[in-house]
Amino acid sequence: MVPIQRYRQLLHRQQKVYIGKMDNLEVDFVAIDENNITYYQVAATVRDETTLKRELASLQQINDQYPKYILTLDEDPTADYNGIKRINALRWLMGEIG
Repeated sequence: MVPIQRYRQLLHRQQKVYIGKMDNLEVDFVAIDENNITYYQVAATVRDETTLKRELASLQQINDQYPKYILTLDEDPTADYNGIKRINALRWLMGEIG
């Protein structure tokens, strides 16, 4: 599943979608609707510690109360890293979670 499909799903959910930047870090998608902001990082897998740290880094720099997700193809149970949730992208696309 490629990031463009996730982008299109956010648009389908009637959200404005942006790319976020903080210093040298980037957030793949920042989705904004009338009342909320949601941040998304997208990775095929984060089972490798280095990849997980990289995907978490930009989300950890954001100091607000809005939801933050890492979408992956990993079929592992949902995980929470100090408020940043890792969820399965396919289940998210189907509207089952997130």
